[in-house]
Amino acid sequence: MACTQPDPRIKKIKIQTGVVKRITKEKDMYEKEALQIEAKIEKMQTDGTDAYVLRKQQEVLQESKMMGPDTLKRLRSAYEELSRLVEGESELAETEEYKAAKVALDAAKPLVEA
Repeated sequence: MACTQPDPRIKKIKIQTGVVKRITKEKDMYEKEALQIEAKIEKMQTDGTDAYVLRKQQEVLQESKMMGPDTLKRLRSAYEELSRLVEGESELAETEEYKAAKVALDAAKPLVEA
């Protein structure tokens, strides 16, 4: 009984799709976290919270915002890599991995182009 090796191109697409999905989620998480911290700071200001505590929260907010550009850079790189793989392997268009890659690219596109 012959055992066939899986197509290495499919494996590459599958791995890179996972990378794009993970970084897309990471980017969304940092953006949501920054919005939550901003809302928390506003509430603390209206409640008259101590200046030291406010400064610390603003530092946390800055750290969260600093993660955005790095994450976006990594997402753009992963997006470009997956795009190249998908464009170069159009004969695999009927595979589940190829279709999943297209979905991941569509989901990441608004973030990459922002």
